[in-house]
Amino acid sequence: MAPALDWRDASHFDRTGDRPCRWCGRPTPLRDEQRRPSHKVCAEQQHTATSTPPATVPGGVLAQPPTQEGPMDEAAWNRARFAAHFAAGRGLRVFPLARSKKPAISSPHPPGPERDQCRAACGRFGHGVHDATTDRARIDAAFHAAPWATGYGIACGRAPHHLIGLDLDRKNGLDGVADLARLAAEHGFTVPDTATVATPTGGLHLWLAAPPDATFPNSAGRVAPGIDVRGPAGYLVGPGSHGNGGRYGFAPGTDPTVMAPCPPELLALLTPPPTPTVPAIDAAVLRERIHQQDAYIRAALDREAATVRAQTYPGRAKRLFASAAALGRHLPTGVLDEALAVDTLLDAGMATGLTRTECEHTIRRGLARGAGTLRPAA
Repeated sequence: MAPALDWRDASHFDRTGDRPCRWCGRPTPLRDEQRRPSHKVCAEQQHTATSTPPATVPGGVLAQPPTQEGPMDEAAWNRARFAAHFAAGRGLRVFPLARSKKPAISSPHPPGPERDQCRAACGRFGHGVHDATTDRARIDAAFHAAPWATGYGIACGRAPHHLIGLDLDRKNGLDGVADLARLAAEHGFTVPDTATVATPTGGLHLWLAAPPDATFPNSAGRVAPGIDVRGPAGYLVGPGSHGNGGRYGFAPGTDPTVMAPCPPELLALLTPPPTPTVPAIDAAVLRERIHQQDAYIRAALDREAATVRAQTYPGRAKRLFASAAALGRHLPTGVLDEALAVDTLLDAGMATGLTRTECEHTIRRGLARGAGTLRPAA
């Protein structure tokens, strides 16, 4: 690679989106002279360091990437990697985290459906909790791909333990420990002795085992104000990690080898009641309701519904919000029935692939914006 490469040349910029740098794995829109993703600093450091291409590891990144991402905390990196191996030896699936407690390796996919739909099927790193594994070689490869990692995440809800993580916050006026004790008293269960991790802010992570068929969502403050729940698709910061706030470690007196079953009464609290079935919108009835409006409102409804239906990914939610705002301007005058506006846009929005929940939330906010009743975020 020529050291005097002119990185100002437009040919080195890929407008289709970011891709993982071939040297460090972090996303970049830049391409080298062979159109391979590469940061300028990465490419020049590699050229200066050696003319022999270094060895790669699974995931397509170097075993020893350059350090332009920041100084490597080798001690924290080694502690986290060792602790991750220990957790994996107990059957817990792990992946590296940065100091921010977020996945250390960015997505290898540009923004779009591929990024949303790939669940590590491509074999590369950068899929967050979907990268979690118990394979020692794969864990080492992931940590070598992220020398800035200082922690690791433990995927919840995976066999064999089907881990439930209870994050008991003790900050900002919350006390998750007291909340859990209150729930235990109210619902008649005993909080079992189980592996517990102390967090830097004084909180606790309780590890509980769930039945294989248990299904419950991740949640924050739903069960109780100071209790966050991590289940399938969620993760906990593992003991031995170092985040921006400090170290994570097993709480004094806890037995790391014990993962007690979640009490049935508590598991029931974590599982929300089934969503009532909402009948689909009858297209013929909706068409007749629109037809009964005066010509001006009928045209407005038809126009906005057609505009929403024509919008493709990305931008569907933005288009739906804008159309709702356009119709919302008619609500204060009383010439447009709000229920009809909601149903018209809901039918159009769901036709684009958005979920009913996404559509309802977006439409309500858009109508409020158009009507001038949307309150600004606090």
